Amino acid sequence: MPCFDLFSSLSHFILFPSLFIVISVVFFFFKSPPPPSSKNLPRVYPIFGSYFSFFANRKRLIDWTADLVRNSPSATYVFHRPLGHRRVFTGNPANVQHILKTHFANYEKGEVFKTTLRDVLGDGIFNSDGESWKIQRQVSSHEFNTRSLRKFIETVVDAELNERLVPLLASAAKSRSVIDMQDILQRFAFDNICKIAFGFDAKYLSPSLPQPRAKFAEAFEDAVRISSERFQKFSSATWRIKRFFNVGSEKHLRVAISEVREFAKKIVREKKRELSEKASPESAADDLLSRFLSSGHSDEDFVIDIVISFILAGRDTTSAALTWYFWLLHKNPEVEAKVRGEIMEKSDTHAAGYDDVKEMVYTHASLCESMRFYPPVPADTKEAVSDDVLEDGTVVKKGMRVTYHPYAMGRLEQLWGKDWPEFRPERWLRAAGGRR
Repeated sequence: MPCFDLFSSLSHFILFPSLFIVISVVFFFFKSPPPPSSKNLPRVYPIFGSYFSFFANRKRLIDWTADLVRNSPSATYVFHRPLGHRRVFTGNPANVQHILKTHFANYEKGEVFKTTLRDVLGDGIFNSDGESWKIQRQVSSHEFNTRSLRKFIETVVDAELNERLVPLLASAAKSRSVIDMQDILQRFAFDNICKIAFGFDAKYLSPSLPQPRAKFAEAFEDAVRISSERFQKFSSATWRIKRFFNVGSEKHLRVAISEVREFAKKIVREKKRELSEKASPESAADDLLSRFLSSGHSDEDFVIDIVISFILAGRDTTSAALTWYFWLLHKNPEVEAKVRGEIMEKSDTHAAGYDDVKEMVYTHASLCESMRFYPPVPADTKEAVSDDVLEDGTVVKKGMRVTYHPYAMGRLEQLWGKDWPEFRPERWLRAAGGRR
């Protein structure tokens, strides 16, 4: 069985059904130019490599590295890092399959990635390799089978929609209030992942304005942002020294992480208390956290790491996909009209059910097209365990970091044709009808 990062699993099992449901609700209330591209590849200097180009583009790294991939004949670019190090960026489908499937065992997160993010992610599934990753993935997979998914949609999502999101949108529409949809959708996704994964209602989304301020959510945002910025430093020594002396951004990070872990600890301890009161804890294991605790994972720090990882995955993937989707529909009213028409035709109420969304072929295609442009995970990096050669002949040395780039892949002319800059859901449909 192919092994893929859990982000991909979440996108398949949680993301699509959730997006369908939310989109059907929003419609009851409420040609982008290609990104700049330069054929001039970065200059390489002794010792510094192409760091100066990297630094100059630090505010648009995703677009810049996508340009590098697009301008390379094989859709693979070897970036020269300082001190003679190399890093591979690829959007070549054969290379991506090589990394994520046929040679999956040779590409791990690696020590650079894990060390950089350990303060915030600990040893959770997104920051682990080997046996620890396998165990977490195996337990997690039980939550995303068809039965669990249907229950998730018919209970958790339905309640969050009818009790919070719908009243909020109805109120905003009636009063013609301006709302921050990205913030609203992050709150919606956060509540959903807390319910399905931990059986915990965070009540982050309010059915009325103004939305409540959440100290944890702000701390979580800061922790993820500052930890991610560590990767942009010229050397890891920069953030390590700041952390040692507890100054600057690292001091801010320490405070944010403390707040995040206290929140996660509250969830874990409450679940432990709940399970201890059950006659048979195994029979009560209806959510992800209960499954982990009932399967013998009693190390509190480890379980807290799991909680934080799933909050990160469930909150950011869904909200990012929805935010970009509604923005693209706003920019393409002809597609919006088709999606709205299909939703109205296929569903009897303002909120489509589990069975309804399976019939929404065009809406599904429009979601695929949206995530072609703006994938929730635009790029992901692995580290080679041993020397290897990718399918296009790119040589990968042991310890080299390799980034596969879905954002760049969605912009490759050789994959999508000359009309790749157009938002056109029809490209995902067969001529005779149905999805590709």
